[in-house]
This record gives sequence, structure tokens and C-alpha cells, in this order.
Amino acid sequence: MDILLNLRAFLAAARHGNFSEAARQLYVVPSVVAKRVSDLERMTGTQLFNRSTRKVELTEAGQKFQPSASALVAEFDEVIRSLKRDEGMLEGHIRLKSPTTLTVLYLAEIFSAFQHEHERITLEVLLVDRSVNPIEEGFDIVITGLAESYEGVIDIPLCPLSQIVCAAPAYLEGRAVPEHPRDLADHDCLVFKPKGPTWQFQSGRGPISIDVPQRLIANDNSVLFASACAGNGIAVLPAYVAKDALRTGRLLPLLQEFQLQPTWLKALVPRRRQGLKRIEAAISWLRQYLENEAPWDKR
Repeated sequence: MDILLNLRAFLAAARHGNFSEAARQLYVVPSVVAKRVSDLERMTGTQLFNRSTRKVELTEAGQKFQPSASALVAEFDEVIRSLKRDEGMLEGHIRLKSPTTLTVLYLAEIFSAFQHEHERITLEVLLVDRSVNPIEEGFDIVITGLAESYEGVIDIPLCPLSQIVCAAPAYLEGRAVPEHPRDLADHDCLVFKPKGPTWQFQSGRGPISIDVPQRLIANDNSVLFASACAGNGIAVLPAYVAKDALRTGRLLPLLQEFQLQPTWLKALVPRRRQGLKRIEAAISWLRQYLENEAPWDKR
């Protein structure tokens, strides 16, 4: 129990930046917080804070330790709460990271329906488009279309994500339409920052990787879509973003003989969180809506 108290003191001090405020939050005196933090530093053999008369700041080691300490305390609290719950009713908090555009267009409805079904679940949904390690950043579930995987994290496939190379007619007017991925070197390209400027294609002779010129770099597909429709260049867009514009002719598909490298939407779940009932229920809910036919393929 002393270790748990020490961890709580460490987290409170890290959150508030001084021992006095941490002590108020924990209903103890500052000297108790200072002692508990010192005990934790002795146990770990590492200095976790740089101290001054007015504030304390995490050392580099403290910054690395904070997510793990937070996860340990949260897991203990979850075990205690689970002993008090009514059997058969989901309860608890889920911290979830999700891609911005996909969430605004489709996933928000799925999250809302899940929470409506389970009234004792609280959700924290953060829209982030970069690669995220759920263990390091304290997420229960990370939904992503990026390829990265992490040690201690389970990858759960949800559904394929179709992508399309496209441009507006206004951009192509007076320009040579690219017939091979290497032709992209002579064009203005609109690049999704998390995936970078290397576009990867499949061909009958094997994979093709092309480093494209970057006229625009953005970490959100809505920005790339608007720029492509404005005639600013060629973009690789998810089908769920581009399909209506392709249907009306605002955007034209390019390089259809060369398939882009397949992309999957997946959920990343820390291995130690996978067995929690609320996490399993959330993943099952997502699969129910996405596995057979994703909502963007129905409209």
C-alpha cells in the first residue's frame, strides 16, 4: 500500500508542479508528499523531480515514468471499482484516441451510440492524427489508419481503408495527366504528414515507392481534400473523404492501374487493458459497425 501512496503523491506533484498543492489534493501536509516522493525515488534509484523553493519539475526520467505510474494507479482503481459494480452492467472510463476527419464524419455517431447503450461508461475522446503509443500516452484504445505497432500493444484489425489518388479538373487542365507513379515527380502534391511524402504503389512488377514534391503538408485529410478541390495539386485521399467529389466530378481519379499499398483501420489496445470488460465491449461495438461493411461504404 505504501507504494501506491507514493505513486499517488508522485502523480499529484507532477500534475500540480509543487508539493503544497499536491498535499491539498491528497488531504495531507506537504512534508508527507515530499517524503513519499523521496521514498519512491529511493525505491527506483532515480531522481524523479528537480526541486526548487517554489516548484518541482519532472526530470527526464520522471517524464518517462509518469505514464506507467498513471497506468498502474488507474489499473488498481479499476480493480477496486470492479468489486463494487453490479454484475452485468458495464461501468468505468475509456480514454480513446481517434483520427480527426474519420471521427467527425462517421465514428462520432458510433461512439455516441455505444455510450447511449451503456449509461455508466464515461468517454474521453481525443482527435489526434499522428502515430500514438497508447501505453506511453495513457490511452485505453487508439484507433488509427497508420501502420505502426508497439511492444506490449495488441493490434486489432477493424476494416480496410480504401485510398485514391486524385486531383481536380482545374489542376489537370493544361498539364500532362500522370500515367505512371514516377510522373508524380513533375506535379504538385498534397501530402498527409503522418504518412510522409513517400507514396507506395503496387504493380505487376512489384511495389513502387515514389518521393513526391510537397506543395502542401497537412496532418488532417479535410485540409488536403479542400486543397485538392481548389485545384492546388494531386492528393492521396481516403475514399470516405473523396467519394462524393469523385461522383460529381469535382475530383478525378488518377493512376487507377496502380493500386496504393493497402491500408487498414485498426484498434491498438495495451495488452494489460485487453481483458477489461468495457474495453472488450467497445471493441466489439466497433467491429459490429465496421467489419462487414463500414458506414462510409453504405452511403
